[in-house]
Amino acid sequence: MKIFPAIDIMDGKVVRLVMGSYDNSTVYSDDPLAIAKGFEEAGAGHIHIVDLDGAREGTPANFEMIEAIKSKTDLWVQVGGGIRDMKKADRYINTGIDRIILGTAAIKNPDFLNDALDIHGEKIAVGIDARNGNIAVNGWKETTKINAISYAKMLARKGVAAIIFTDISKDGMLGGTNSELYKKLSEIPKMEIIASGGVTYMEEIGELSGYVSGVIIGKALYDGKLDLAEVVKTYEGN
Repeated sequence: MKIFPAIDIMDGKVVRLVMGSYDNSTVYSDDPLAIAKGFEEAGAGHIHIVDLDGAREGTPANFEMIEAIKSKTDLWVQVGGGIRDMKKADRYINTGIDRIILGTAAIKNPDFLNDALDIHGEKIAVGIDARNGNIAVNGWKETTKINAISYAKMLARKGVAAIIFTDISKDGMLGGTNSELYKKLSEIPKMEIIASGGVTYMEEIGELSGYVSGVIIGKALYDGKLDLAEVVKTYEGN
């Protein structure tokens, strides 16, 4: 299983939001690159980065910082936030980012998703952020009437290789994740499922390893609930 420590960037700083609220954030560092290097030193091989400003504004706002993380570490990097047209997608891929995550744009502009898949294939993942079972978009500010699991099944039929699925109600709460949800998602054939939102305990990571191919860990690392080196040593590759 792949372990993805998370860096969410807002105003150039590393922050964590509670349940996706931009008004309820904690700043952990003003140096995202230093945090990324620390994750690498702890044994991480992968990293998950979200440009929160980009997600809110609809255009990548922290590109140079994300590019620096890729060029100055050996981490496998996936990035989401504000990638809403092919020019922005190409820019990330051409700078060496390993995978980009389309969220709002994939839902609101399916033609863009189709074009991105045609050009970049497995370098494209789709982020599904669910609130009360339905998809939230635009930095989680707007909740649609689209059922999240039904949408995930449609993406599998379309040929999307991976989804990053976040249960917003669990995100940043340090109360554990929604394991039953990921068990249900794991039944979708030919789809890499990456779990995100509330992952807090070693035991639940072990449980998730039976259902998903990767987990994203954020606040639990920053608040010392989980030790990244221990998580990687125990579960990476399982």
